[in-house]
Amino acid sequence: MATKHYNKEIKNLSKDELVAKLRQLEADIFQARLKKMTGQLDNKTSFWKMRKDVARMKMLLSRQIPAPAGNK
Repeated sequence: MATKHYNKEIKNLSKDELVAKLRQLEADIFQARLKKMTGQLDNKTSFWKMRKDVARMKMLLSRQIPAPAGNK
């Protein structure tokens, strides 16, 4: 159920807010990747969840950008 609530939450964000959240999440993924390489990452599922959240946000951003006219 938490995923459904999170999806509704990010769908209501503006484009600027989505971009800011996406940048923060990508920075968190970078930090998690460093921890994973040094063996300090305790919860390996959080890394997977962050990557899925990035994919969701990029999908929402691509839906907000209008398609170029004339390309059929």
